Amino acid sequence: MEWVIIIIFILGYLVIALEHPLRINKAGTALLTGTVLWVIYTYAAPTLVPVVSSEDFTLFLEGNAQWKDLPLVQQITHFVVDYQVLESIGSICETLLFLVGAMITVELIDTHGGFSIITDKITTKKKRKLLWVIALITFFMSSVLDNLTTSIVMVMLLRKLVDDYKERWIYGSVIIIAANSGGAWSPIGDVTTIMLWVRGNISTSATIPHLILPCLVSCFIPVLIAQRMLRGEITPPRNVEGQEDNLLARSLQKKNRLSILILGLACLLLVPVFKTVTHLPPFMGILMGVGFLWVYTEIMYQRLHRLNEKIKQPLAKVVHRIDGATLLFFLGILLAVDALQSAGILSGFSRFLDLHVGNVYAVNLIIGTLSAVVDNVPLVAGAMGMYPIANQAIITAAADPAYMANFVQDGVFWQFLAYCAGVGGSMLIIGSAAGVVVMGLERINFIWYLKKFSFMALLGYLAGAGVYILQNMLLGH
Repeated sequence: MEWVIIIIFILGYLVIALEHPLRINKAGTALLTGTVLWVIYTYAAPTLVPVVSSEDFTLFLEGNAQWKDLPLVQQITHFVVDYQVLESIGSICETLLFLVGAMITVELIDTHGGFSIITDKITTKKKRKLLWVIALITFFMSSVLDNLTTSIVMVMLLRKLVDDYKERWIYGSVIIIAANSGGAWSPIGDVTTIMLWVRGNISTSATIPHLILPCLVSCFIPVLIAQRMLRGEITPPRNVEGQEDNLLARSLQKKNRLSILILGLACLLLVPVFKTVTHLPPFMGILMGVGFLWVYTEIMYQRLHRLNEKIKQPLAKVVHRIDGATLLFFLGILLAVDALQSAGILSGFSRFLDLHVGNVYAVNLIIGTLSAVVDNVPLVAGAMGMYPIANQAIITAAADPAYMANFVQDGVFWQFLAYCAGVGGSMLIIGSAAGVVVMGLERINFIWYLKKFSFMALLGYLAGAGVYILQNMLLGH
């Protein structure tokens, strides 16, 4: 039965990877895959649970005496339905609720023209200088916003500044690399780092100082090479194509747009502080921020009497603009991965890697390379399912305590996983959400990116990885 689960997961993965040629939305495939795997696992549970989850099953029966006299098959069914499924949904919802809050906050800022305050400051006419400015803004912006939103904002900026589409392809490719590198060093910068942070694999205080330098290197090496492709001054476009004026942003005073930008970014940046002070999960902090922004915008609109009601965008309207399909994709993928974990398949794969690879750097470099081809969300979710967060008891009981120490919170494995899964997606234009959206907006050719930027991205990826490894060797972890 384990082979049936593995085959269905691989088939679902292939359909997700081939979303565009098959024209089947990956959210639907992920949901179907995740739910089907749980159905199959439930039927296979009587043979799997006593082997894979014997300790948890025993504790479950001790805490639920009313089911001790039932036949074993019924006991296991209750264990799957009333414990494993609910535990899976609970941990998944922590991630999804955080993403909902973050997406609403970013959408609110964008709708009210907050990001234009940043992008309007770019006035340089030098092509190479503009490349560095765009790379820096994208790198740091994507550490707070999601890569997708950052890429869209920066492409819209490009269309205001650069006329030649081939030159925009160069700038757009750098945006992809900078967005992926910038998102990897911040716990709230990328979906994969959010997953690791929410579930306690990494923390803010350790992740940022350990990853910011490797991520900077992975971004700036490609930029150093790419600047040779540009010379002279920019030719500005006569008309800005494909961008309608934001009527609401033009109607608001700058102080209103600035206040929403500052408050929105503060709500995102203060979430780690909220978690540290209250010890509550991060989604509580982001939801509190959304509530604060909701009240603030309602009061702001009450004071703006002359503003046309039709162009107002209170948070109740902005909620409808967030990408629900993306959230359902995460739900389906995480359900599928949890089914693999419950069936013991991921733990078996981790034992295989430990036996035949046995090096946390090599394992993560492989995962990072794979993330250029397939979505990094299931890769990271799979890695989280393969290895537990090690505590002192697990380390002491391990056959190789020194190796197991890499899996403690903020251990080498988890930090390097955040780096590799985030940055590795830049090696192909389809390897990240940022790459796919820039490819679609600017119609960048897959082969063109492969020829011009894939090798640059690979050099940056390996250089940043080398910096991280060197840091650990020289300074310790």
